[in-house]
Amino acid sequence: MEPVVEVRGLVNRFGSQVVHDGLDMQVNEDEVFGIVGGSGSGKSVLLRTILGLQRPVAGTVLIRGRDITHLSEEQLRPIKAGYGVAFQQGALYSGLTVLENVQLPMIEHLELPPTALDGLALLKIRLVGLPADAAGKYPAQLSGGMVKRAAVARALALDPQLLFLDEPTSGLDPVSAAAFDELVVYLQQHLKLTIVMITHDLDSIFRTCNRVGVIVDQRMESDTLERIVDYPHPWIQAYFHGERARARLGAVHGA
Repeated sequence: MEPVVEVRGLVNRFGSQVVHDGLDMQVNEDEVFGIVGGSGSGKSVLLRTILGLQRPVAGTVLIRGRDITHLSEEQLRPIKAGYGVAFQQGALYSGLTVLENVQLPMIEHLELPPTALDGLALLKIRLVGLPADAAGKYPAQLSGGMVKRAAVARALALDPQLLFLDEPTSGLDPVSAAAFDELVVYLQQHLKLTIVMITHDLDSIFRTCNRVGVIVDQRMESDTLERIVDYPHPWIQAYFHGERARARLGAVHGA
């Protein structure tokens, strides 16, 4: 079975600053793949490249076997309709209600009457655990956790099988972050999604991910969560074996 997302030999640089130098990544069907790395390691640059928002200096990005690296915006349009993205700050339009935000991809890609659009958007809003009355509210009237859920509802508007999450628990308190992680697992299992999640949140990694890709030295080391924690690279050791990680590691290794 071919990977859902595959990155081969990716090179990104800005002037003399090399961000990625031969980075390889593979995301398989029906998994939650977490991407971690230190500040400035290029997590967001990698996401932008995969989404076709940025052209790499070299290398290829394949989504379901199709190289998207040099496609025009028009050629990318049907590919983008096949995946959903929830950005770190939600990226909701402040002048639109939650319902209207969720409907935006539907209006662009589907030909449905208003009543059907309303019903479908409400279904997505309830799917992510928001109350029905959230539909009529504006982003400024929502808590941080609700904004993130609304962003996921919009990302799921076209029933994609591939979902990208950018720092989904950033800025959330521990209880809200844990609840959001439960939502990620629920959506993956019930909708059979493939999820790529960029995060710095160690707890989220342990709660949600099947495999993890760590960006170190401009490249990526990736493996199952059980194995990646034992990789000898100093940053990987520091990340997975710090004080916060010890209890989690005991659970992973059955201690």
